[in-house]
Amino acid sequence: MTALNTTATQATAAERLTAALIAAALGLTLIYTAGFANASTLHNAAHDWRHAHNFPCH
Repeated sequence: MTALNTTATQATAAERLTAALIAAALGLTLIYTAGFANASTLHNAAHDWRHAHNFPCH
């Protein structure tokens, strides 16, 4: 039996800031898209996603 030694590295402040900005941009994009999209457009997108991933929706 062998032991696996792993070490965790801490992210620098710049890496954390970059990750936070990317997450904020993604979140704002999702909110903007959902807020201004037509309801039928959102339904059709979700419906098509379900069919594309073989998820039962009917």
